[in-house]
Amino acid sequence: MRDERRGNANARGYGHKWRKAREQFLQEHPLCVFCQRRGRATAATVVDHIVPHRGDFKLFWRRSNWQPLCKPCHDIEKARIENGGSLPGCDTDGMPVDPGHHWA
Repeated sequence: MRDERRGNANARGYGHKWRKAREQFLQEHPLCVFCQRRGRATAATVVDHIVPHRGDFKLFWRRSNWQPLCKPCHDIEKARIENGGSLPGCDTDGMPVDPGHHWA
C-alpha cells in the first residue's frame, strides 16, 4: 500500500517522460557505480537521485544528480547511506568506497 502523503509514482514525476529519460540514461551508463567501485561489473537497473529530490522537480531532472545502480545497491546500500550510515566495502586498491570515510 502506498503512502498517501507521497502520492502515486506519476504524481512524484515517475511517468512516461521519466521512463524514457531513465531508459536513455541506463543505455549511456550501463553499470552500477557502487559495484564498479568494488571492482565488479554489474548491470544497472535503477537511476538513483544522488541527492534525494524530495519533490523538487528541478533537482529531479538534473542529470548530474543521477547515478546508475543495480537494484540491490539501490535498495540496501543507498538506503543505508540515506539513513545516516556509511557505504561498506573497499575498492580494488583496498581503500574504503564510502566517500565520507576518514581515509578518503
